[in-house]
Amino acid sequence: MAHISDLLAGGRTYSFEFFPPRTDEAERQLEKALHELEPLGPSFVSVTYGAGGSTRERTRDIVLRINRDTSMTAMAHLTCAGHTRAELTDIVTGYRDNGVENILALAGDPPMVADGAAAPPSDLRYASELVDLIRPLGQFCIGVAAHPELHPRSAGDRAADRDNLAAKLRLADFGVTQFFFRAADYLAMMDDLASRGVDRPVIPGIMPVTNAGQIQRFAQMAGAAFPADLAARIGAVEDQPDEVRRIGVEVATQLCRDLLDAGAPGLHFYTLNRSPATREIYANLGLPGTA
Repeated sequence: MAHISDLLAGGRTYSFEFFPPRTDEAERQLEKALHELEPLGPSFVSVTYGAGGSTRERTRDIVLRINRDTSMTAMAHLTCAGHTRAELTDIVTGYRDNGVENILALAGDPPMVADGAAAPPSDLRYASELVDLIRPLGQFCIGVAAHPELHPRSAGDRAADRDNLAAKLRLADFGVTQFFFRAADYLAMMDDLASRGVDRPVIPGIMPVTNAGQIQRFAQMAGAAFPADLAARIGAVEDQPDEVRRIGVEVATQLCRDLLDAGAPGLHFYTLNRSPATREIYANLGLPGTA
């Protein structure tokens, strides 16, 4: 499997994100999305990881299966929340022993527990600590998350947020952003990093609006601003799902064009385990696999 940093050094990357299914129906949907998106020849794909390892085994199994049974390179997400150092070491060495070479190191959200129950211990608090744990355990390529509109826990302190992000990226090989809706936010973040002497590639994350309610909930959780003009356009047709989807794909396509024109090192699509919107944007951009 290729290191993502090597792929980025060779040119732009185009990648997809999936999440582990929890039901048989969701499993079938994931398989369908993988089958439909593989022909686009993504540079890599990633598989998310639930809070406190709630999808630990599923994430590992899907990553190994993609690497074994498809032409795609899979990157495993890993969070330190809800894990001891020993547990994390065991997970990482397991990936190493199974040929997985790319990991996205995340702090993660504390796992949800029942009232009165004790939360599982977390020996590490920050993604940078997880990067330090992973480094000596194998020849891994390690990515970290970036938030163009500041980390949700930054309390609005832009300078401190960018200082923390810069320090994290210096330890890692590349970054992938949370999804956002305005190219200016990504470009401002990259300017902030450059002013701090950081030149690691940071891949922008794209999530097209295909469901008005869902995307706004995700935006609130991620700390991403939902632009008023887009909200107005979606609101005017919220009872017309096909029109909502059409607008979402159109807006995401333009965002991608703006980012590529500005020199972004690639695009990372949050697919939500469905392929149509990503395939349409690919076709609109004339990317490989859509001719």
